[in-house]
Amino acid sequence: MSRTNKKRLPRFKNEEQEHKFWATHSALDYFGTGRAGKVTLPNLKPSVKTISIRLPEMMLEELKLLANKRDVPYQSLLKMFLAERIEAELGRLVSG
Repeated sequence: MSRTNKKRLPRFKNEEQEHKFWATHSALDYFGTGRAGKVTLPNLKPSVKTISIRLPEMMLEELKLLANKRDVPYQSLLKMFLAERIEAELGRLVSG
């Protein structure tokens, strides 16, 4: 479908009506992709999921001590440690 043959977008009375409309219609019928470009969203935060993890008390105290020395929350430090280890392990899988 060319740009001139795109369908006209209806006016919506409210957000709920718009949600229902887009649940059953394709945006490609209403918007062209010819001028689409890459978009950078620098403030977009990744989705997170809360989990519960059991740690030995001593390990938690040591983690808090290390975090305090780095002036970061202990949960943030734990995420940094996990991210570093995951990256290293994935690197080993690819190279080995």
